[in-house]
Amino acid sequence: MVRGKPNLLITGTPGTGKTTMSSALAEATQLRHVNIGDLVKEKNLHDGWDEEFECHVINEDLVCDELEDMMEEGGVIVDYHGCEFFPERWFDRVVVLQTENSILYDRLSKRGYTGSKLTNNIECEIFQTLLEEAKDSYQEDVVVAMKSDSIDDIEKNVADLTDWVASWCTTQSVESDSNSMRD
Repeated sequence: MVRGKPNLLITGTPGTGKTTMSSALAEATQLRHVNIGDLVKEKNLHDGWDEEFECHVINEDLVCDELEDMMEEGGVIVDYHGCEFFPERWFDRVVVLQTENSILYDRLSKRGYTGSKLTNNIECEIFQTLLEEAKDSYQEDVVVAMKSDSIDDIEKNVADLTDWVASWCTTQSVESDSNSMRD
């Protein structure tokens, strides 16, 4: 069954603006925004707490089970810093947000990140780890990197993705109409 609305994954290192952009995009497109961190906490989809990184250890199978029906329906924006465990078939667009290192350092420091948590996240951005994971996990034409250094960048990204969603919906509608004419 073809979805009537696309699913998007907004990923990137913590502090790149995933939740801010996902919320704005959901409002602009009327798609549903799911923040995986919040979902994990709400539904206890984790295997405990990681003391070193000060975060829950998510249970990827439980998260995927929780999302399955929603993703099949379509019209979902998933917001999470990882991407490799989600089924490839779920997403029509995978957006990797990228932020200049000094800006990211300031954002994470303001959040209280210190020590290995801060260092690991900055290194992740420097080495473009999440972009590489996305490229390894999804078809090349689905993955797009977007700059996210400022509010202006986020506004531009939301506008570009809103246009992409409208185009996707139009294309799916035309394909659906032509398939029904053949039946």
